[in-house]
Amino acid sequence: MTALKKYQRLECFGLWRQTPHDQRREVHVRFGEATLILIDPKSGTALSHWSLPAIERQGRMTEPVIFVPSLDPGESLELSDPDMIAALDAVQAAVRAAVARPGRLRGMVMGGLVLAILGAAALWLPGALVVHTASVVPLAQRADIGQRALDDLARVTGAPCSNQLGLRALAGLAERVFGPVDTPILYVMPDGVQVALHFPGDLIVLPRRLIEQADGPEAAAGAALVEGLRARQEDPVIPLLRHAGLAATFQLLTTTELPDTALQGYGEERLRAAPLALEDATLIAAFTAAQIPSTPYALAANPDGSALASLSDADPYKGLAPTPLISDEDWVALQGICDA
Repeated sequence: MTALKKYQRLECFGLWRQTPHDQRREVHVRFGEATLILIDPKSGTALSHWSLPAIERQGRMTEPVIFVPSLDPGESLELSDPDMIAALDAVQAAVRAAVARPGRLRGMVMGGLVLAILGAAALWLPGALVVHTASVVPLAQRADIGQRALDDLARVTGAPCSNQLGLRALAGLAERVFGPVDTPILYVMPDGVQVALHFPGDLIVLPRRLIEQADGPEAAAGAALVEGLRARQEDPVIPLLRHAGLAATFQLLTTTELPDTALQGYGEERLRAAPLALEDATLIAAFTAAQIPSTPYALAANPDGSALASLSDADPYKGLAPTPLISDEDWVALQGICDA
């Protein structure tokens, strides 16, 4: 695939069908290192990822030029851009050349190629491989990976608290902190969580003590807000793939599957990890924009007040009585979220 480097960053528009019965829709097509990415041009959301070696062209001389992924022939992509068509034809030619080597020679060549790729990756490319793989994981798969990581955490902490009234109040708090669009899902675990955590798929775990030992929801809201900032500071998939290892990362990139064993122990690792430090100016701006007082969070995070004194001193709502984050009834329900 080295000869295909000239096609990296190649982009064009095409017409995509998810199934033969669907109407064609315009998509933004991006040629990646190992995948062809189909993106909604309006929202920027990735609609589909096709493995480059698995793409097939339907007919050599037919017009328009249509490509399909061999793993899911129900999808199709109609292209008119000559550079993109040439790039995909070059990929097919490279795949056919590799398949054409028969017998023992083929096995030796392919085995040597795999070893060379793995050796180079182990020596020079682990960081780049992790970052690139994280960048192409679609939203639905991020949610699935995040839930599996949360399940691994639950082996240590117990299953998430599930009182229905408390969950409804927690969802209301999440919408108040982050807004009604792309709202993260908040969880409270029954034991073992001392600081807020985040996982792929916009999952945030709050310490139980911030709810049961607080006078109001401000400390928990502040912890969720700060953890949301940390999740945007670094893609949550990246540390998870570092834990999973190079082999599991390579498998996710090439097969879109992450083995269950790759996530074992990741929950405990997150419990031990030091939270990512954020600049005071960033925190204050976030608390101001969300209209949340920062002092309750600062005091709850560091009861002696030393580490987050500046956050408390710069509280945009210090001495004021901001609008309640949730109703008193919801706050009472949230405090009972871990009750059976």
